[in-house]
Amino acid sequence: MKHFNFSLSQLDYCIAICLLFVLLLSGCGLNGSGDNSDEGSTSSETTSELAALGREIYFDENLSNPVGQSCASCHLPTAGFADPDSNFPVSEGAVTGRFGARNAPTASYAAFIPEFRFVFGGGGGGGGGGGHYEGGQFWDGRASTLELQAQGPFLGILEMNMTDRDAVIEQLRISTYASEFAAVFGDNALDDVDQAYQQISQAIAEFERSSFFSPFSSKFDAVMAGTEVFTLAEQNGRNLFNGKANCNRCHRAGPNSIFSDFEYKNIGVPPNPSNPFLALSVDLNPDGSAFVDSGLGAVLNEADQNGKFRTPTLRNIGATAPYMHNGVFDSIEAVIDFYNRRDVDAVIPEVAQNVDNAGNIGNLNLSAAEIQDLAAFLRTLTDGYQ
Repeated sequence: MKHFNFSLSQLDYCIAICLLFVLLLSGCGLNGSGDNSDEGSTSSETTSELAALGREIYFDENLSNPVGQSCASCHLPTAGFADPDSNFPVSEGAVTGRFGARNAPTASYAAFIPEFRFVFGGGGGGGGGGGHYEGGQFWDGRASTLELQAQGPFLGILEMNMTDRDAVIEQLRISTYASEFAAVFGDNALDDVDQAYQQISQAIAEFERSSFFSPFSSKFDAVMAGTEVFTLAEQNGRNLFNGKANCNRCHRAGPNSIFSDFEYKNIGVPPNPSNPFLALSVDLNPDGSAFVDSGLGAVLNEADQNGKFRTPTLRNIGATAPYMHNGVFDSIEAVIDFYNRRDVDAVIPEVAQNVDNAGNIGNLNLSAAEIQDLAAFLRTLTDGYQ
């Protein structure tokens, strides 16, 4: 939900009062019944139609060049809304052999991520102790909202590879759901390319805000609802999560939580020499094997944000391997082991600046059995539990 800040002139104020008076009268109804159920159902129907249109676009494989890749290709529902191909640490685009630099994050629960912002005071994301960045889509927050995020992949040369907005809209004009687009946005909606492109992102974002993406249907949710209980290993893992392992410092837990503080941190993730992006031609990756992902620092051009990425949700973590921004870890256990022994093993980070050393990260002294129990708990966060 967006929040608007505005001020009214005296004339505007008078107009607003008049409008409010009219609305109050119409709310009472001409016959005094006060029945405004038709207005409510219309709003609900409009939202439902917009989300349904977003679903059509999300699964449309004709919006890539060459055809064959959709939003769902890298954010598949049955793969926790992440890339189903776990053989690669990062996602392959529509063009065979072209890979992005980063692991595709889950799109599940993305609607709960706040808009990108700087928050004054507290937090562990930097800002010289005076505040921290949080929120935003993508690993680096470069898209503030779901709508802006949805506009990116279609034109990404390493993603869906459409030449321009015109090419995207032309495909919509000949799509099987063009009439649905017109029903939602108007008969001539596809005539204005820029406006239609904005409307595409509105539809996708509305679909992503639906319960389809955020069902809260994991075993964890069932336990919170009192209809299921953890196994002994899962309960021990939960205790570790909130205690010795200190996971809840950044992945805040609780009923209906998505297990993220939405802040940006450099936790010292090592580089991934197996990332196929490193081997791309110089026109696609000018730095070659020397490429370093600076995360938020590159977006803001601020050195004290180098190497920082937004804390991801842990929802569906059991279905979304590999992990971290560069896909360097292929299992939950490997991730936990990194947190457990990063400093003990002197792991060399991809970005040495701004590494987070708070909360005993890197030297947790977890035993092998505790690692297994913690992994067992994390797997209870995967949706679709029966």
